Amino acid sequence: MMTVPPRAQLLLLLVSLSSRMGLSRYIEDSDASDGLYSLLSLEQKREAEDFIFRRPLRCLDMLSTEGSFTFGASRPQLACATFIIAEPNEVISLELSDVNIDCSAGDFIKMFDGWVLKGEKFPSNQDHPLASHQRYTDFCSSSAAGSTSRSSQNVAMVFFRIHGANSGFTLTVKKLHNPFPCNIMSQSPEGSFTMVMPHQRRNCSFSIIYPVEIRLTELSLGQAKSNELIPQKKVWSACSGSGDYVELLGGNGVDTSHMFPVADLCFSLSGLAQMKIGCDNSVVRLVSSGNYINRVSFQYRLLERDELPKASENSLDNFCSVE
Repeated sequence: MMTVPPRAQLLLLLVSLSSRMGLSRYIEDSDASDGLYSLLSLEQKREAEDFIFRRPLRCLDMLSTEGSFTFGASRPQLACATFIIAEPNEVISLELSDVNIDCSAGDFIKMFDGWVLKGEKFPSNQDHPLASHQRYTDFCSSSAAGSTSRSSQNVAMVFFRIHGANSGFTLTVKKLHNPFPCNIMSQSPEGSFTMVMPHQRRNCSFSIIYPVEIRLTELSLGQAKSNELIPQKKVWSACSGSGDYVELLGGNGVDTSHMFPVADLCFSLSGLAQMKIGCDNSVVRLVSSGNYINRVSFQYRLLERDELPKASENSLDNFCSVE
């Protein structure tokens, strides 16, 4: 059996997720199947003389390494997207060079601070520090200012349209250390993480595009109001009013503002609290008032099919299911 690299697994999962979300309209002209399956067997090589990672860029692609990636159009490519992902404690620097496109003919290259899937954004507009229009860097609007971009979190995106053959560009990807990671997309369905928010009024999400069991191992909040993990209907208003809390979300998209609240916690704990979330996307979201140093540590693992929770297990009327 062929082993699929984690990067390609995540891209396959994104394509599956996006088809359920309606992203097929966004990439319907990109001939995704042609590039996707070639990606699985593509040999990635390093240039020995300068140690810069290089390879061609596909119309539909996923990048998780630093390097130089060149796209050359052999025919019109009208809806292409590149998803870039780094480690949780990294942000992404993007630079365009050797650009040969015709902006006046409708070609474009846009870099986005986050991911976009059929109009849904990660991080959501509620959680990102920039306004939505400020998250786009459009090469065609000003080639001098529009040739570089830096993400606010560990994911970024480039989408482009090229009409003419022999047109193209080179994308250089670099990763930079982020001392206080916020709004993270996990590359893996299993792992552990700690989110810390030091005296900032900001919301941070850790998104896992898999159905998982989440186990909170430590939670330190500025205010304590309760002493138990309570499903959404009982505590939603109480926790949201506290200003500092953690919520567990589930949904089949990437925008946390459109996801279903599974449970809230607005108290400090040092023991274990766990919840199974049988959704395409499972999220731990830390909401901070800015008055305290808040911290949440958790572990997560992929649910087996026979472990997928039913609505009655968590007293929820509606719950995601994975087909």
